[in-house]
Parts: sequence; C-alpha cells; structure tokens
Amino acid sequence: MFSHRSSCCNCTMTFGLFMPEHDRPVPLLWYLSGLTCTHENAMTKAGMQYWAARLGLAVVFPDTSPRGDQVADSGDYDLGQGAGFYVNATQDPWSSHFNMWDYITQELFQLLVDEFPIRSDAQGITGHSMGGHGALTIALRNPHKFRSVSAFSPIANPTRSDWGNKQFNAYLGDDHELRELHDTSLLVERLGYPGRILIDQGDEDQFLHLLRPQALRDALQRRAQPAEFNLRNGYDHSYFFVASFMGNHVCHHANILKAL
Repeated sequence: MFSHRSSCCNCTMTFGLFMPEHDRPVPLLWYLSGLTCTHENAMTKAGMQYWAARLGLAVVFPDTSPRGDQVADSGDYDLGQGAGFYVNATQDPWSSHFNMWDYITQELFQLLVDEFPIRSDAQGITGHSMGGHGALTIALRNPHKFRSVSAFSPIANPTRSDWGNKQFNAYLGDDHELRELHDTSLLVERLGYPGRILIDQGDEDQFLHLLRPQALRDALQRRAQPAEFNLRNGYDHSYFFVASFMGNHVCHHANILKAL
C-alpha cells in the first residue's frame, strides 16, 4: 500500500500495488472499484493477485475518491467521498478535490511508470460497477494508454440513470456535452474501441435498473464493436460474482498486453 500527495486531487491519495516476480518492466492492469469502496476491497476480495502472479501482470488498486476532513462529502452513500465517479468535477464544493479523471489518466499513470518497473506501453483497465463505468469511459477516450479493457457490472448509461444523473448534477452541473463524455453507451457508438471489450453482468443483479446493461449491449451491436458480453445466470452484484470470473478477465488482459 502506498500514499502520495496528489496534485490533481489536492490531498493525500492511497493506492495498492501488486508486483509479480520480474526481471524487467511488466504490463500493468488497473482495477477501479465501485461506490463506497476503497483501494482495499478488490485487494482482499477479487482474487486478482493469484491470476496476475501466474500471468506476469502488475495490478494497481486506486482509491475511489479523495478523502479527508478537508474534502467535501455528502450524507448519501453514492455522492462524495467513496463516490468519485472517475470524473473531474467542475462545480463547488467538489471541484477543489474531485479530479479523479486526471488522477487516473495522468498523475497516477505517470507516477507508476516513473517509480516502479511498469511498462508505459502495456496497460489495461478493468473495474466493477462505478469502477466498470470508469474503466470503460477512460479506455474509450484513451485507447493509446489503455490497450485492453473489461468491466464487471458497469454503470453503463449514467446519463439515463439515478446512478449518474445525481452525481453528474453535483459534479458537472448542467453541461450536457461533458456529461455525455462519461457515458459508456454513448461513447461506444461515437468512438468505438480498437480492441475487443469484455463485459460480465449477473442476471440477478439487484441494481440492473441503475446499471442499464441493455443500453450498452444495444450500443455495441449498433457500432458492430468487437466485444464479449456475458450475462451470467444466477449471479448478483457482489464480489462473489467478480471473483468467479476474475480469471477470465485477467487472462483477457494478459493475452493482449503481453503481445505488445
């Protein structure tokens, strides 16, 4: 576990990093967590390290938001600390610290390459729920940095969901063009992705009405985007679901990143 003073988020940020045995720089897989999570949830529940060690990938686990007494917060679990939504906030009081987009795509990306034996040209990204939303939107808009992408139960159409509209109203205000730049279903049709996208979604997920996976499936089909969209029978939104299919996701990334 590491902490550093973030210039993007203007506070101390914490992340976890797993390194496999190596004698040269290794590919890196990012894991973005969901609402209410910290950097620790996937580290202890997802089983990623086992697969990453076997396949020779490093894994980074960033926190989901800035934190601290000086950081704005809300009494709601889905807004404020623990709910950064991987955007750069433009509205008060959030804009002082909530710059998670820049933190992931620029600051932490560069810090990892500078301080650890990490390949800058072989990085992939995945995540769960809010983190799945972050992984997909970040990869779609930064395919040169994130060469592989997958997601578990992503918030797929946030501009049409209470998990999105609420947070975008607070963080981004009424800038609808900016809000649409953080909606995977819209970005898939507009931009596409140069590689194959992997998505797993449980069909008994209690949050299906908030995640809106069908909007993403429809967008993938309209774009004719190479993708594997698995609707898993009997699975919910939990980390038991994530851990069940984590091996498939790490293999997906390793096959792409180790070939670069």
